[in-house]
Amino acid sequence: MASLSFIIGIIGNIISILVFTSPIKTFWQVVKKKSTEDYKSTPYITTLLSTSLWTFYGLLNPDGLLVTTVNGAGTVLQFIYVTLFLIYAPQDKKVKTLKLVALLNVGFLGLVIAVTFLATPGSVRLTVVGILCAGLTIGMYASPLSIMVPNAVGFVLGSIQLIIYAIYNKKSISKKSLEMMEEEGSAHFVKENEMGAFEDDEEANVKIRNFHKGSSLPKPSVNRQYSFQRILKTLSLSPYERHPS
Repeated sequence: MASLSFIIGIIGNIISILVFTSPIKTFWQVVKKKSTEDYKSTPYITTLLSTSLWTFYGLLNPDGLLVTTVNGAGTVLQFIYVTLFLIYAPQDKKVKTLKLVALLNVGFLGLVIAVTFLATPGSVRLTVVGILCAGLTIGMYASPLSIMVPNAVGFVLGSIQLIIYAIYNKKSISKKSLEMMEEEGSAHFVKENEMGAFEDDEEANVKIRNFHKGSSLPKPSVNRQYSFQRILKTLSLSPYERHPS
């Protein structure tokens, strides 16, 4: 039974080492081009931390030979990847990578080792380190979900915003249409009043013009009654009196 579990462990170690060697092709291109291009250093730094902690766990465990060997090999490979990245990365990426390495692979790893030996009883030391290693490994494999979770939340919030916009947009359109109708009615009423007032003013102006026109006509120079009497007198004359020789 022990030999079977050991064989399965060896097979698992071989597969794990193949996984650790998968970035070799990538870094071969980095060395040839002498540039890291758009590659990120974070996956290699976090994997280096994980393999380092598992190696530490294997060293604490009396039966941790397989764990120590496979993660020790992984630690060496990840260290090489991070080193190559630091050599060929641009200056800004190089600075960020150095800060991350100092924080995780030196600071955090050193803190775990110090707390394990100084503040953790020997009976639970292996359990504490194992839980920590398992948690980091799960977080490492689940890290791609950090891209999906904000997108899912954004999808839900965006949908809610669109629904609210559609509801209140209809209400605002209806209200705006009603206001436009009221404004058009008011404008029409004002226009009619203005037209009526204009027509009244025009009619009054015509009357005034006619009045002034009549008053401005030339007045007869002779009194009408005097003219009529003169006509009658002329008719009563005899032909001899009207045409004297």
